Amino acid sequence: MRGVVLDEPGKIRIAQVPDPTPGPGQIVVAVRACGVCGTDLHIAAGEFPPTPYPIIPGHEFAGEVAALGSGVSGLEEGDRVAVDPSLFCGKCRQCRRQRGNLCENWGAIGDTVDGAFAEYVAVPAANAYQIPDHLSFGEAALVEPISCAVHGLRRLAMPPGSTLLIIGAGTMGLLLAQLARRTGAASVTVVDTDPGRLTVAGRLGADATAGSVADALEDEPAGFDYVIDATGVPAAAQAGLGAVSRGGTFMVFGVAPADARIAVSPYSVYNDEITIIGSMAVLSTFEPAMRLLAARAVDGGAMITDRFGLEDFEQALDRVRARGGLKVQVQPDK
Repeated sequence: MRGVVLDEPGKIRIAQVPDPTPGPGQIVVAVRACGVCGTDLHIAAGEFPPTPYPIIPGHEFAGEVAALGSGVSGLEEGDRVAVDPSLFCGKCRQCRRQRGNLCENWGAIGDTVDGAFAEYVAVPAANAYQIPDHLSFGEAALVEPISCAVHGLRRLAMPPGSTLLIIGAGTMGLLLAQLARRTGAASVTVVDTDPGRLTVAGRLGADATAGSVADALEDEPAGFDYVIDATGVPAAAQAGLGAVSRGGTFMVFGVAPADARIAVSPYSVYNDEITIIGSMAVLSTFEPAMRLLAARAVDGGAMITDRFGLEDFEQALDRVRARGGLKVQVQPDK
């Protein structure tokens, strides 16, 4: 089969590689769509420490069941599935505390083992979720990022009637904005420096948009009850922390460089009772994410703007690096 192989950071090739065979409890999926994530950029650059090389990346994907390993039940060849890439060990302290996303032996399809930027990928059958008939493969490949947003909103625990500021109108910011409407936010404000993305945010239901946090605060001078940084840019996170109202909550959702730092005033955290939390990946949120997508709580069609074949994988990476479009996907059978 054909697959994208990262031999080492910065060295990418499209190669003929052996077809995967399913082990016990596994299935092989014929990949029909796989999204390009910011994590894929970090993996390509050697900036994601868990990743071994060489590796076939790709963790946001959907396709058809092509083969079944021994012991698999409930699935048949030809079934349409989306796959949770999570590979938790189930034995460490965090897993025993039901915090598998913090697993001490954390792994994920496409991040630590071969993934879905290929024609076929072997995955645990338990990680496969059948796709409703009315969803396309491209839409179903959005379930993984939606499940990240669902986990984030669970962590946020935002009560109805709250004001919410989301910094960043990329894929994750727009998914969070759409889902926040289902959680009862009284208002959702989205900040981004790209006017085109702000237009999309307004079309997808944001109550207000702004080109900077300072501009957003003109309408909410006392600050926002909840603020989410969905950029991973330290300066944006710093501005977002300053936009939290007294008694409010700030969430770090975007992935910043490991050595990045922002300034936090211990006095303000104390005096204003500010809560600072993080949200990492997914945790038992794949099924609710699928239900939300199927119910059209998220406009999947509006989120997918670019589709590339395997041979154009580097162009797909460049498109994401340049913040072009929204969700960029690779179709191995294109």
